[in-house]
Amino acid sequence: MGDAFNLSSQKGESPAAMNRKELDPDSSPTARFGMLLRQAREARSWTQEQLGALVGYSAVHISAVETGRKPPTGRFARRIDDAFETDRFEREWRQSEQRFLFEGFDQYTVKERESVTVRIFELDMVPGLLQHPDYSAAYEMAPVRRGDATREQAEERLKVLVDRQRLLDRSVTVHAVLDESALRRRIGGAAVMARQMQHLEDLAARPLVILQVVPCALGESRPFSHSVTLLTLPTRAMVGYTETLGRGLLERDSEVVARWAGQYDRLQVDALTRLDSVAMIRETRRDYEQHSR
Repeated sequence: MGDAFNLSSQKGESPAAMNRKELDPDSSPTARFGMLLRQAREARSWTQEQLGALVGYSAVHISAVETGRKPPTGRFARRIDDAFETDRFEREWRQSEQRFLFEGFDQYTVKERESVTVRIFELDMVPGLLQHPDYSAAYEMAPVRRGDATREQAEERLKVLVDRQRLLDRSVTVHAVLDESALRRRIGGAAVMARQMQHLEDLAARPLVILQVVPCALGESRPFSHSVTLLTLPTRAMVGYTETLGRGLLERDSEVVARWAGQYDRLQVDALTRLDSVAMIRETRRDYEQHSR
């Protein structure tokens, strides 16, 4: 079965096949899984309908996985392994799940790359898109010291984060509302926090980055008890993302996302203005600089 996973382009492809979406297997675990699935299916000369009938999924579902639009589940991977009489796909799925802290995060990053507007509320730490490299490294290496992750896993997460941060170099509006506790929680010590605060000041000077801080004094009036991200896609549709202790959730239900968007709008009103927020960040940076001497 090994030949099925290392195929070059096939001759005699139909025009539809020649126009198909080609995936970069290094862009995400979902893309890599989709590429491997397509290669294996075409090595057997099966159509998506034929493979779907074998594994109990529709051809539309097979297509969505092959094009990276839908991440595979463990159940799906096991069904595919049964069809191809291998264990390759479940192993691939498990490896991809280990890359991220939360199940569902890979699915979120696919939508994040497509977005034209990103609205973030972060509860107790600086969100990944806005993190200074020293801050990110300090946070990701902590599980390594605790024995909860390997250095390779931490380095993989940092690599993914750097790739995500390229979003800031595109014409994408990023509006981040940070709880004041995100500025006060020390990650990496005072010197690292000082650099992180300076990084936020620098980002806030960009025309497409809006930073606001929700003061702790807002208390119980704060509408969110979890971190929330809202993505606006090129179609103007919106999706939401949040995390629990064990997993991430990409929310597509329009009513739920609309409710989150309304709460986010209220949060913007209750937060400090952009100028006052940057002033608080600057003051916090100076406090960290004094403590790092």
